[in-house]
Amino acid sequence: MNKDLDEHSETSPLLRPLRVIDIDEAVEHKVEATSDEIAEMVRLLGLVSLDGLKFEYRLRRGVDGRVNLLGKLQAHVAQTCVVSLEPIETDIDISVEVEFWPQPMLQEIQNEPQEPGETGRLDWPEAITDGTIDIGPVIYETLGTALDLYPKRADAKLEWSQAAEDAEAIKAGPFAVLKQLKKP
Repeated sequence: MNKDLDEHSETSPLLRPLRVIDIDEAVEHKVEATSDEIAEMVRLLGLVSLDGLKFEYRLRRGVDGRVNLLGKLQAHVAQTCVVSLEPIETDIDISVEVEFWPQPMLQEIQNEPQEPGETGRLDWPEAITDGTIDIGPVIYETLGTALDLYPKRADAKLEWSQAAEDAEAIKAGPFAVLKQLKKP
């Protein structure tokens, strides 16, 4: 196995390698994660639960050996509210567009001084390594970036009693606290 594919194996709990020569452009493909893969994603992403993870996609060959992926990620996730620590359920339904490029083309753009967005590309392309692309890390990374970083229930309120006491002390002045210490 190639070094780049090994790196994906270390960071992604979901692997779906596909040889480029096996791509059938006429077929819409579907990926569903196994229960072990879901359990690992729940652990790594700090979720309460992950249900109904589904990724439907089409692959198209592009120019110069490139491969274009157009897909849709759907999942039902539960995260922990940052205020109440209760679960918050959310449905994710997001379109995905990714390009896979052969390694020599990736090495060329690594030497460019511009960022990917400045050159008309949507994002940094994924690698085609030894004639293989891996859709699993794309699914996992898309799910991870679609999650709310600070999930908060709409009705959750943070009440901090110390803050109210500090506000009263400031209003009374810096020596008010010292006066209270002197009182018998």
